[in-house]
Amino acid sequence: MEETAHEAVGLTFHPLDQFALTPLFGGGGADYNPPFYALTNATLWMALAVLGIFLLFVVSTRSRSVIPTRSQSVAELVYSFIRKMVDDVAGHDAGRFFPLILTLFLFILFTNFFGLLPMSFTATSHIAVTAVLGFGVFLFVTVLGFMLNGKKFLGLFWMTDAPLFLRPIIAVIELISYFVRPVSHSIRLAGNVMAGHTVIKVFAGFAQVAAISPFAILGVAAIYGIEILVAGIQAYVFTILTCVYLKDALHPGH
Repeated sequence: MEETAHEAVGLTFHPLDQFALTPLFGGGGADYNPPFYALTNATLWMALAVLGIFLLFVVSTRSRSVIPTRSQSVAELVYSFIRKMVDDVAGHDAGRFFPLILTLFLFILFTNFFGLLPMSFTATSHIAVTAVLGFGVFLFVTVLGFMLNGKKFLGLFWMTDAPLFLRPIIAVIELISYFVRPVSHSIRLAGNVMAGHTVIKVFAGFAQVAAISPFAILGVAAIYGIEILVAGIQAYVFTILTCVYLKDALHPGH
């Protein structure tokens, strides 16, 4: 009884509970494993991210004002930023894939930022979401590379500038590195987002203790500020790596 009473008044919080999938309509629980068609909190916040993108890039720019509104200025700034990234990293001939790159950036950016709202859910903290993005990019650039270059795409793994006896070793290393790309691409995004949100939750849990609550609240504010930067940086990193992989598909000999 004493042990039970001690546990009841002790400091208890579960920082990983915020990543649990919960259905929008009934059910749920700690062991909930939703089918792929179920509507969950992740589905809701991804849909809200898509809605936010639609409002910013379609609704707010429909007037095409010569003197843009604030929202139109933001949309034009993001558009120009990603367009320049694609041209600088993947080359001008990658411009036809610009809508795909912009869509990836905006979806990750909005999902990350919406996940910082109180009582929200960060879909990019789930490896299932980021793996679809990462492996989707991997399959796309691989198929594109073979479609545009045929067998020449394999030149990406065969370094003709290296000494002949080193080429097979380098080829194996490059091949392994290539197939690790989607794994690192997806884990990097999910891991960074999950880590930041977990730290915020831990500091928020310590705010229950009166003696250290001021420091815990300052910690939450500081980590929250960092997470705002991380939300943008992770979207940028995912997008620029996609541009690098796209460049390999378009120009495997470089």
